[in-house]
Amino acid sequence: MKQLLEEYSTGAQKLAQGIAGLSPEQMRAVPIPGKWSTHQVVIHLCDAELAFADRIKRIIAMDNAVLLAWDENGFSSKLNYEKQSAEDAMLLIEATRRQLTRVLRCQPPEAFSRVGEHSERGPQTLQVVVEYAIKHLDHHLKFIAEKREKLMK
Repeated sequence: MKQLLEEYSTGAQKLAQGIAGLSPEQMRAVPIPGKWSTHQVVIHLCDAELAFADRIKRIIAMDNAVLLAWDENGFSSKLNYEKQSAEDAMLLIEATRRQLTRVLRCQPPEAFSRVGEHSERGPQTLQVVVEYAIKHLDHHLKFIAEKREKLMK
């Protein structure tokens, strides 16, 4: 569990490294047609972090917690991602991971077997949700690296 929490706690720093040195214009550029800009990806990651945080807290604090799905495309198209601040999103991601790492490190090992019921995926343990949060951010870091490479050519 220690390794899992270490990976979770370093996610914001990995994202910061992934976008380091990109200008506002580069953040908003769409170097791969049909894909989100890096700016949009950061806002998406913030929305995802807040969803994961809600799920993590519910599983820890509630019995038979309901874990709500969300529509990432609906969020991106209706929440004006382009008008949001990537800098503020980064602060929220960092603060959320920092605060939840504190909470997770206080949990006894058996807490990671607690289960919530995802509205689409069914039962999910706390461990699975934390693992998914880590994998989700890492998944998008690959896209950010691809965008950066296209911009630098």
